[in-house]
Amino acid sequence: MEPSNVPKYNAAVEALRETEYPMIKNSLYLDHAGTTLCAKSAMDNFASEMTSVLYGNPHSASPSSQRSTSRIEDTRMNLLSFFGADPAQYDLVFVANATAGVKLVVDAMRSQPEGWYYAYHQACHTSLVGAREEALHSLCLDDESVQSWIDGADPFSDSPHQHSTTTLFSYSAQSHMDGKRYPLSWSKNLKKAHASSESRIFTLLDASSFCATSRLNLSDPSISPDFVVFSLYKIFGFPDLGALVVRRSAEHVFDRRKYFGGGTVDIVVCGKEQWHAPKSHFLHERLEDGTLPFHSIVALDIAMGFHQKAFGSMDRVSSHTVYLTQRLLQGLKTLQHANGTPVCSIYTESSSDTDSLGTGPAVSFNLENSLGAWMGLAEFEKLANLKEIHVRTGGLCNPGGIASALSLQPWEMKRNFSVGFRCGAENDIISGKPTGVIRASLGAMSTISDVDRFIGFIEEFFRESTLPNTRTVNFDTHEANIPKSQAPLRVKAITVYPVKSCGGFSIPSGVPWEIRPEGLAWDREWCLIHQGSGHALSQKRCPRMALLQPKLDFEQGLLIIKYRGKRVQGCPDQISIPLSANPSLVDTGFQHVQSRVCGDHISAQMYTSDDINGFFSKALGVPCILARFPPGGLGASSRFSKAQIQRHQQLSTMHKLPGSFPEMPSPPDSDSEQQNPGKILLSNESPILMVYSTSVDALNKDIRDRGGKAVTDSAFRANIVLEQAGGSKGQQAFAEDGWAAVRIGRQNFKALGACRRCQMVCVDQETAEKKEEPYVTLAKTRRFDGKVYFGVHMRHDPPAESDHTSKETQYPTIEVGEAVTVEARDKITCLG
Repeated sequence: MEPSNVPKYNAAVEALRETEYPMIKNSLYLDHAGTTLCAKSAMDNFASEMTSVLYGNPHSASPSSQRSTSRIEDTRMNLLSFFGADPAQYDLVFVANATAGVKLVVDAMRSQPEGWYYAYHQACHTSLVGAREEALHSLCLDDESVQSWIDGADPFSDSPHQHSTTTLFSYSAQSHMDGKRYPLSWSKNLKKAHASSESRIFTLLDASSFCATSRLNLSDPSISPDFVVFSLYKIFGFPDLGALVVRRSAEHVFDRRKYFGGGTVDIVVCGKEQWHAPKSHFLHERLEDGTLPFHSIVALDIAMGFHQKAFGSMDRVSSHTVYLTQRLLQGLKTLQHANGTPVCSIYTESSSDTDSLGTGPAVSFNLENSLGAWMGLAEFEKLANLKEIHVRTGGLCNPGGIASALSLQPWEMKRNFSVGFRCGAENDIISGKPTGVIRASLGAMSTISDVDRFIGFIEEFFRESTLPNTRTVNFDTHEANIPKSQAPLRVKAITVYPVKSCGGFSIPSGVPWEIRPEGLAWDREWCLIHQGSGHALSQKRCPRMALLQPKLDFEQGLLIIKYRGKRVQGCPDQISIPLSANPSLVDTGFQHVQSRVCGDHISAQMYTSDDINGFFSKALGVPCILARFPPGGLGASSRFSKAQIQRHQQLSTMHKLPGSFPEMPSPPDSDSEQQNPGKILLSNESPILMVYSTSVDALNKDIRDRGGKAVTDSAFRANIVLEQAGGSKGQQAFAEDGWAAVRIGRQNFKALGACRRCQMVCVDQETAEKKEEPYVTLAKTRRFDGKVYFGVHMRHDPPAESDHTSKETQYPTIEVGEAVTVEARDKITCLG
């Protein structure tokens, strides 16, 4: 039953969101406690103040500088008051973020003459875990170990290192993974229990997650951390700042700090004698090196005022989010598949236990299908993105919490790394275990409808109302021998995409198009690389790339790129790039640029022409450079196909239960068993992607049945589109899942496996608009083992070397309209 104050608060927040947060009108924001957004009024007030009041560098005596100094100190006092911290007992240091606050404490510990010991709780954020690398000896403690330490045991008694008189213990007030809260009294109890010890214990409390929705009252005598770090944007939404609060009794640990910057010293002597006098009145004067971000601190003061006006006390926010959290937990727990198995495996505990310290508004879970197989995080995130639901997935920068929740042993995590798992990678299920979680967090701006909508989303896309059946599909094999004149299929379209993720160039009918070992000629030989990150751009993050329309002009020897979008000032309509390697356009002093394409590190030729790079940067509104990845490269200048036959395509009369056995194939024992993947250029996984138009038609029928708008073949950005020949029976929809090989004209192609899809198929290739379809319907009709598939990867299968005697084998080509025959597997078992 909801508390009496919830409906009133909820209604106030809904009204507030309507006027103050237009950016989330159609979005569901469930990340970083739902508070990391800037209110319109707060931003308007900040903009108004920036255009009416002059603030200067606080390290000066000018009026504008003194105005900044005064505003900074007022904000510092207001923030200390917000946390109930008496200025006589605590000082507050502004830092870039909570991690920067942690690093200041670690720097102080590093300067201790006898070194220092470090203990950290297993629920700590990665930033606190990283401090262990600076300590003489470190330990990761669970709840029981911490309590044992409080009861008098010494966790470092078996340390092989020299004895240290300084120990730092770090822990989180609230886990940012599952919302579990830990005793704020640990700091005081730990120091009290070891007061007679020669070693002094300092405590560092990470309050970033806790303070987003609850008040930390540092005036409470039962709470006595020496250092507290905060992430202020998680509380107030703006600006991006952090704070380190230091108990004055612990200030002396910073006395041996060596580095000093501008503003932290009273005098510096250089030359024949080197000496300086650090500021000594306040600790923050010695630690806030350089010019403070004074405009951001002004913004913080404005944001704090708006937060107080909009939400009142933090107790109101806490009461509201406690109710929403329980509603979300209960809703997820009640979701069941048709066979009664739960949809969600939940790691957040309910706080109804009277002995519990409570649960913060962060709910972490994973999804399972009706057969007990885990659903991939990447597939979940793709659907959530399309539905404008902002959640976080993965390891959440909480290695200890993730390992505990998912029962991942250290050897398993190392094994996962050795087989290719990295932070942000899509291989999120390894050996039958997930590598991360889904986290939905709630905050001051969250509402009941947010919770209900999220539960409804999970139910719509991940709850199986009917159980999957195992069925065997038979494909006729005689069609591989059908004469060309009676072939049931033909080539409908051929398209190449010279610049990765940009528009396609359609090959005219009657034009033979060359097939190269890496794929169709001129396909994905160029890419656009972000100047800052070095990653290749794609339509997933830059949909306007679809409006860059290429044309291959062989008479002039040019690749002509035309921008079909709205005219951009200072940007020409088109640019021409020589097809031949022009050394004047490529940096001869540094011929290659390092980049990442689909997880691969590559070395590509960088264009240095300001005209060429300026055209793409202005058209897309993204600073980027054009790079070329021509055929024939070696090492980092080459890539290999990753496509493979998927489990739903494998020959079998009995389909194994998904997730029933780890996917850990043994290494091949002989050269004959070794895979020999073909080379590719900048395509995602394979040399050639094929789509069958009958399958597109079937998909469109499902889309229209759900009230959506049909899509065209171009949405799938295939190189080759096949269709039924006129008057023939052809093949049924999705028959391509069972094809082993395809013959187009005189050329043979090997089917490499189904194409895994992402939300890029939702970008309209004509308008660059991003919509929900066709991915939403694909997720409901073409999801196997938790992944979405549509289309087939292929590679050219040239004849043996002894057969290279004809024009067709020396210069292989295909054309639009050519007859197509297929070789199918005898049987394929799939779920559906």
